[in-house]
Amino acid sequence: MDTKETSGIRRHEVNPRTLAIDRWMARLINVGGVGVIAAVLGMLVFLVAQVVPLFRGAELEELPSAQLPAGVAALVVDEYGELPCAVMPDGELRFHRLDGSLAKSWRPDLPGRSVTAVRAYPRDGIVLMGLDDGSVAEVKVGHRSRFEAAGARVVEADPALASVLPIVPGAALESVHHVRGPAGRVVLVRHASPAGARLVAVKVAERRALGGKVRSTPSAPAAVGAGLAGVVGEVLMANGERILAVLADGQAVVFADADGSYPEVQRFRPFPDSPGARPTSLGLVLGDVTVVLGSDQGHEEAWSLYPQRQADGSEVRAFGRIHVNEALGGRADGFAPSPVNKCYVASSRGSLEIRHMTTGTVRWSGPPVESFLAGFLSKNHDQMGVLESSGRLRRWKVDDHHPDGGWRAFFAPIWYEGGTGPEHAWQSSSGNDEFEPKLSLIPLIYGTLKGTLYAMVFALPVALLAAVYVSQFLRPELKRVIKPTMEIMASLPSVVLGFLAGLWLAPLVDGHLVALLLAVLALPTTALVFGTAWSRLPLAARRRIPPGWEFAALVPLLAVSVGAAWLAAPSVEAALFSVRDPGTGQMVADFREWWRLATGMSYDARNSVVVGFVMGFAVIPVIFTIAEDALSNVPPALTSGSLALGASRWQTVWRVVVPTAMAGIFSAVMIGFGRAVGETMIVVMATGNTPVMELNPFSGMRTLSANIAVELPEAPVGHTHYRALFLGACCLFLMTFVLNTAAEVLRQRLRERYKVV
Repeated sequence: MDTKETSGIRRHEVNPRTLAIDRWMARLINVGGVGVIAAVLGMLVFLVAQVVPLFRGAELEELPSAQLPAGVAALVVDEYGELPCAVMPDGELRFHRLDGSLAKSWRPDLPGRSVTAVRAYPRDGIVLMGLDDGSVAEVKVGHRSRFEAAGARVVEADPALASVLPIVPGAALESVHHVRGPAGRVVLVRHASPAGARLVAVKVAERRALGGKVRSTPSAPAAVGAGLAGVVGEVLMANGERILAVLADGQAVVFADADGSYPEVQRFRPFPDSPGARPTSLGLVLGDVTVVLGSDQGHEEAWSLYPQRQADGSEVRAFGRIHVNEALGGRADGFAPSPVNKCYVASSRGSLEIRHMTTGTVRWSGPPVESFLAGFLSKNHDQMGVLESSGRLRRWKVDDHHPDGGWRAFFAPIWYEGGTGPEHAWQSSSGNDEFEPKLSLIPLIYGTLKGTLYAMVFALPVALLAAVYVSQFLRPELKRVIKPTMEIMASLPSVVLGFLAGLWLAPLVDGHLVALLLAVLALPTTALVFGTAWSRLPLAARRRIPPGWEFAALVPLLAVSVGAAWLAAPSVEAALFSVRDPGTGQMVADFREWWRLATGMSYDARNSVVVGFVMGFAVIPVIFTIAEDALSNVPPALTSGSLALGASRWQTVWRVVVPTAMAGIFSAVMIGFGRAVGETMIVVMATGNTPVMELNPFSGMRTLSANIAVELPEAPVGHTHYRALFLGACCLFLMTFVLNTAAEVLRQRLRERYKVV
């Protein structure tokens, strides 16, 4: 008796080895789950660590000051800031070490002539000197760096007189400017005359001989605005095409190059919102296209050249205000541009600041300096200096690795140089170092949502209706073939799909677009007509086809409808989408040109329609598989009960099966949505990869994931561009996190609402 009871108890006991394995497997699963969560959090921490520096301002540390001579006319500093060159009013160049000692003194050989005006171009290492006989001397400052055997860097001075050009014979020059263009340069001078201040421009053609020597040939002097009253400042724009002069009454006058002469083309008053404000400082930022003006009331504005529509409908490039910056601390009294980016030093009676022209942000602000004379930002953007009239050169170490960053740069509309208004744009690189980096992520986010929208518009009806049909209407023997086939489709590499889309589908769609659109309309129309006709056939006729084989009668009709649409496409295109050829005057059937003329939008061969079709093809298997499983797992008792109460198969599906499986269907949709959001290779290969913001179905796009894949391999590590790509990854992570969280909350509510008790 005892033995039987004992054996019975042991018979129902779990093997201790099995219990031990279960415990270890549970621990392993817990460790794996925690590891996955830790990995995701680690990725997020890494992304945030890469992105945070983009939103920091500049940090400055003041360095020991250097003493230069008093009354310096201009300042040129080498890229390391170790051997500043003080240009004296008489033309002497004095190179001082940072301890104040004189390293070298040099004066250009200008016999019988004296210097009356000085202008320094630190980026080019050039000093222009206006002479009392109307000539302009170009001096190369010549900072050279060498390294000693011990590895110490030594900066040496090697100045040289490059050229002397006669500009206005016999006139003492008051100011001098120059700018280099494709074929030479333009020199602008100002001199006094009985009629008032006069501006004179000279074009200098430069040719390099076989020996390497440059031969300069100046043109005849061209008077600019004869007899201007009270010119207090002027700037020469890029390539010498525009000259802007500020008058004593506060007006700005613009002159344009017209075959050797410079007629007045525009006159405006800066600071229109502040009557009585007058410019007290002005200067060009890098690129020589935008001038920044500061007023005696502490206002600051940026004016730039861009196309402006006139009353007659034409467009003319003219100056317009593109930025109204944060107010200065007082009267503006100094300006110094950076030679490598759009930053500049702005000095006022109340503050000394580093600002960024494009974003309009203040990168750093400090107390004012005494009597600002000149300033500089180094070529490495790691030093700032301000020269006071007493000769004291104050220096700061600059830690500002991402001056182009900030919230406005990435998410706000910005008025870029040459643009006609504020816009969101992405252009991370250019062939010219003087361009403005355009790093707005909004076009990329827009492109991501646009591509996902078109993919889901194509994929959702096909995948969900197919799942309903396969799970509820298709015969079991056919289902065992169809479902594995659909699941195999999910294993197709996206790079293969992108390759097919770019090289095969895009040309096919471009050449037969009308036929494809007609086919898309013909397929559902034929199916609806067939379904309506089938439901009205006598029962005896319908019984000839076994249940679940109705598609055998539908497929031939679909093929016929597609063939008819294909054959009718040329006639439909000729009837509805004809345009007049401007060359011959004849009507030509061309949907692409009709679309451009009728809508004003662009048409690209690799467009959103192609991406939507191929990306939808990649998403369909995922949505279909999960949705079909959810529909097939609805308890048979529910469907049997519905059919027993007299509901048709169709009514049972839509009133019982679909609501019960709604949570699973919604999960399938969201997983497919996430698959489409993160798709990369299809978008890269099947679109023009252009960051445009158009809902136009026949234009391209650029998504966040595709942008990262294309540009990250070439982005310099730690650069603003590099970190901006990681910011795009953060945005993509945040988008999917928010959508998945909202989807999970909604899925749980649907599950509670339609759960089977």
